[in-house]
Amino acid sequence: MPFIDLNSDVGESFGNWSMGDDAAIFTSVSSANVACGFHAGDPSTIRQTCMDAVAASVTIGAHVGYRDLAGFGRRFVDCSATELADDVLYQLGALQALARSAGGEIKYVKPHGALYNTIVHHEVHAQAVVDAIKAFGEDLPVLLLPGSVALAKAEKAGLRGVAEAFADRNYNPDGTLVSRREANAVLHDPAAVTANMIRLATEGTLEAVDGSTITMPAESICLHGDTAGAVAMAAAVREGLESAGVSIKSFA
Repeated sequence: MPFIDLNSDVGESFGNWSMGDDAAIFTSVSSANVACGFHAGDPSTIRQTCMDAVAASVTIGAHVGYRDLAGFGRRFVDCSATELADDVLYQLGALQALARSAGGEIKYVKPHGALYNTIVHHEVHAQAVVDAIKAFGEDLPVLLLPGSVALAKAEKAGLRGVAEAFADRNYNPDGTLVSRREANAVLHDPAAVTANMIRLATEGTLEAVDGSTITMPAESICLHGDTAGAVAMAAAVREGLESAGVSIKSFA
């Protein structure tokens, strides 16, 4: 039976500001990209998220990002390689402490937002992220966009690079994500998203925004937890995949 991982961005609430329904999304996903406090999340939120993930037998991953709370990590930060590597390493250490206090461990890394998109092409920042993961010392797998510079650098450094696809995002014909500045960047129809993800898991292809077919060799599917209807979308995708004979389990 074919299998695929379902991951979601969680732990992104901050103080009195609530983001997503993490406990509910955990009923559908197999991996949790937990915010590390630089783009979102406060220590209490992060620890509770780790506790909920452990209780639901969901694998914990570190969702590291640029130091950009005000912009939710969706703005490029023109920092040096050393500063970025240290920031990523700091986030890994903080999340590991909170995860262990909840009875869990970090099992993988996924860059967030602008950092994720930047290291598709940015050689210096891609290397900085890889260097930070290596410095952490546990050779964690890293979730990245297929064909990205960071994916190649991770594998060259001896890290396991894991390619992922996004269920609720539109793709350009070159395999990159349609910018969130565009009105059609995010998909909202659960039936269409589910059909596209079944195609991905069984055929390894997706339909781009212009209707063309793109090859997408993904081991994991991201279901954003902060979009409207995210919980229902995640449930629909999981049910559709399992009905199509695809098993859901973490890659890590």
